[in-house]
Amino acid sequence: MVETRANMPLAGVTVIDFGQIYQGPYATLLMAKAGAFVIKIEPPRGEPGRRRADPGKSATLPFAMLNQNKHAVTLNLKEPQGRELLFRMARRADVLLENFSPGTMDSLGVGWSRLHEINPRLIYASGTGFGLSGPNRDNLAMDMTIQAASGIMSVTGFPDGPPVKAGPTLVDFMGGIHLYAGVVTALYDRDRSGVGRLVEVSMQEAVYPTLAGSFDYYHRTGQIPPRTGNRQAGLNSAPYNVFPTTDGHVAIHIVTEAHFQNLLKAMGREDLAADPRFATNAGRVAHMDETDALVADWTRTLGKMEVFARTKQYRIPCAPVRNAPEVMNDPHMHERGMLEHIDHPELGEIVVPTTPLRLHGTAKVETRPSPTIGQHNDEIYRGWLGLSAAEIAELRTGGVI
Repeated sequence: MVETRANMPLAGVTVIDFGQIYQGPYATLLMAKAGAFVIKIEPPRGEPGRRRADPGKSATLPFAMLNQNKHAVTLNLKEPQGRELLFRMARRADVLLENFSPGTMDSLGVGWSRLHEINPRLIYASGTGFGLSGPNRDNLAMDMTIQAASGIMSVTGFPDGPPVKAGPTLVDFMGGIHLYAGVVTALYDRDRSGVGRLVEVSMQEAVYPTLAGSFDYYHRTGQIPPRTGNRQAGLNSAPYNVFPTTDGHVAIHIVTEAHFQNLLKAMGREDLAADPRFATNAGRVAHMDETDALVADWTRTLGKMEVFARTKQYRIPCAPVRNAPEVMNDPHMHERGMLEHIDHPELGEIVVPTTPLRLHGTAKVETRPSPTIGQHNDEIYRGWLGLSAAEIAELRTGGVI
């Protein structure tokens, strides 16, 4: 009963999904949207991402976003029968993904080594905070704590304020993206070797490269990188900042000298083209406060969309600072099919993302709302595994599913 999705790159791939919260579920969402058959396994009371839901509901908006196009079953791995059911599923699966604390699955007797014995072709993917080895392996890991431990927080915020976390949960999602990449890489390798492998992704390691500008600052100066607010992390580019407008803010990032000359034209300040303070990036960096003030004096006289229109006319990197509803209703992303309005059975009309992976020449997977807890127990256990109705009833009575 594995679904066939013609012309999709992961069609025919079956994924056992123990993902929870954001990291694991995002990786398996990308797999589902690429055509994989994803079976989401949760404990009978549901995964932690459901427990933030309003009373009487089993879904939140993030849960609905990250668990589209999946089949949901319940399974209690603390019961021997639950573990036996997992073994039966693992024999038929291509991928198992989990983002529990290191050692959790091993402690239940269903970790990589055991499942590899059962199915040598199985790819086992593990997402963790700090990895499956090393002295920090067992440190508790959440998006915010990894932001702190990775150095992200130390360079986020303004110079006169405390460290600040990044607004989005970027660590969880960076981890999920790398998990997806690891699984797909392992699937490619298995086509040649015939054998699955253990794939692990540490969230701390996944976000390390994002601090490239801060590491550059330390390399150049020998000083601990400061918090730079909205300025470039290495403090070696100007103007690079968020500037006020009459109705909000705009972000402007000048990359080339041509960009800055065009900005002077947009501002009507071509008289400054030869001013040594502004004529080169080095001069602008040396006079960063004056450079930012020059730009801000212009932007604060206009609305954010007026600034954006002017900079777009002159091919200057700029964007209005948009809020959540503005982005959720972005005509561009809706036209491209990245965002969709769907009618969710518990949440009503909501906006959900599809997938940022554009695989041209493939059919689009039709969006199905996230499932309720155990919604597909009968379909998977009876239709896919071949259990009888009596066996399923016994499993329910025994608290196994």
